[in-house]
Amino acid sequence: MAMMYSKEVMEHFSNPRNVGEMENPDGVGEVGNPVCGDMMTFHVKVVDDKISDVKFKTFGCGAAIAVSSMVSEMAIGQTVDDALTITNADVAKKLGGLPKNKMHCSNLGADALHLAIEDYLKRQGRPVQPRTEPSHEEAEVQEPVSGCACPYCDSPVDPDGTTCQPCGKSFKVCPECQKPLQEDADHCPSCNAAL
Repeated sequence: MAMMYSKEVMEHFSNPRNVGEMENPDGVGEVGNPVCGDMMTFHVKVVDDKISDVKFKTFGCGAAIAVSSMVSEMAIGQTVDDALTITNADVAKKLGGLPKNKMHCSNLGADALHLAIEDYLKRQGRPVQPRTEPSHEEAEVQEPVSGCACPYCDSPVDPDGTTCQPCGKSFKVCPECQKPLQEDADHCPSCNAAL
């Protein structure tokens, strides 16, 4: 996994900041991606219109955990309005880039934070401005060293193999684009080929 990610991603994955739940949060935001299975929940505490604390719980890959950790650090100390301007591009840049197939994680992290802030604003009876969706092209993308990554743990794998050495899980390969897929996949998320 280390070869695919920047040292910042690996640091936030190995030592995530602000993990956990918050008692009596001022706002809660939860997002999920049905394709990859990542789930993120953010809790925020706001004092004098500034985010004084953020806690998160993330179920997902190493990139999702690193993104959640980075987003939480970026938000603490920001005004509510400033924290709402954090984009996927900001997150990816702070992490030193993300592989293309992990850019959705930066969207999830920013979205979960924004939803928590919007929940806070609603609880305060304040207006919530409609959000514009950031473009994936805005964010810095880091190309993986290997074109083939384990669909379970993102470690580089040999496309001619059927088992990931780091996590030990078996995978299959898409007959169209040759990308590794989870054993139970019925279509390829890369090229949309039916399996």
